Amino acid sequence: MSRPVPAEWAPHRAMWVGFPSHEDLWEDNLVPAQDEVEALARALAGPGGETVRLMTGSDAGEAEARRRLGGVDGIEIVPGRFGDVWLRDTGPIFRGPSAAVGFTFNGWGGKYDLPHDDEVATQIATHAGAALARSGAILEGGALDHDGEGTVLTTRQCLLNLNRNAGWTETSAEAVLARDLGARKVLWLGDGLQNDHTDGHVDNLARFAAPGFVLCPVAFGAGDPNGDVYDAAARALAGMTDAEGRRLKVVRIPSPGWVEVDGVGGAPASHMNFIIANQAVILPVYGEGLAGSLAAQGLAEAFPGREVIALSSNALLSGGGSFHCISQQEPA
Repeated sequence: MSRPVPAEWAPHRAMWVGFPSHEDLWEDNLVPAQDEVEALARALAGPGGETVRLMTGSDAGEAEARRRLGGVDGIEIVPGRFGDVWLRDTGPIFRGPSAAVGFTFNGWGGKYDLPHDDEVATQIATHAGAALARSGAILEGGALDHDGEGTVLTTRQCLLNLNRNAGWTETSAEAVLARDLGARKVLWLGDGLQNDHTDGHVDNLARFAAPGFVLCPVAFGAGDPNGDVYDAAARALAGMTDAEGRRLKVVRIPSPGWVEVDGVGGAPASHMNFIIANQAVILPVYGEGLAGSLAAQGLAEAFPGREVIALSSNALLSGGGSFHCISQQEPA
């Protein structure tokens, strides 16, 4: 069997980040989203210990990225073309420093068909000098989380959705993940967050912090729209074992609770959409105060030796995602 995808906490050669570049998509949220990505890039390149490859999607986006971050140590501006910033889903999944897999991207089940998104995996792999193996499967990187030893977390809502690979079963999906990503065991959860246009990506629901150690949310405050989803995931995880036969340790982190974006409530805000950088963990927060502070404390205990940096992600959430969604690690 081929080597599994490295865990996100393994050393990185670089961290790819998408820079919001299209005013027609972001409208009034463009500048606030650029502000948030600038803060993220600076945190990754500074205390995060990363080389940041900041990918722009248009000439205007490149010019703005260079104005804000050109010349900053540890940040490389990479001109490119993409529909939007969600590199976790449109970019390749790296198997190592010189090998990556490019899956077919269909706009999260045909919801958003944007020009150049199907070219992102090739652009990133070429710039990284990695051989890109093409898979015929439709799959987004945010649908999976990896422990580095061949255990993969995912959700049935997304991976078995008829709007991706019609006819997929758990067995056929597992065969593709074993072939393309070295998966030895797949851990299946049910539904993801409400109002998530990705159809329940697992990187909003549950994340590995170490082999045998999984984080997932617990509802916080009145009106949390996903309390039942969180509880169902935690119960399922508590009964699972990983590819090495270890029973999972499950630690619950407070969710952001009820979050409104552009006047619409119940947005798919998640503290699980953090980035594990070489020397830090970057936590998205949404102006919720105590919940974000408690989540930061929980992550500090889960990732000893890494600084936890909480940064605003409200504007990015208006586009449907957060920090993990716009990033992709390139292993060392």
